[in-house]
Amino acid sequence: MGFGIVKRSVSIAGHRTSISLEQPFWEGLREIAERDRMSIQSLIGRIDADRGDQNLSSAIRVFVLTDLRRRLGTHSSDGVTQP
Repeated sequence: MGFGIVKRSVSIAGHRTSISLEQPFWEGLREIAERDRMSIQSLIGRIDADRGDQNLSSAIRVFVLTDLRRRLGTHSSDGVTQP
């Protein structure tokens, strides 16, 4: 099963940039933003501010995956996936 890359333009801290993610990650990002009652753009801005040297698209993927694991209760504090 493959998912194509979807490229979207967003404004972060007053600068336009393009972000390329697979559709399921865009959907996960939207769901998190809705749950947290914020815009996708604001959520991306928060991820951007915390990502350090990591690529923004990668940081978003890790953020969405970490959120999912946290909600499922399968992610321990040491980063090891629990059964």
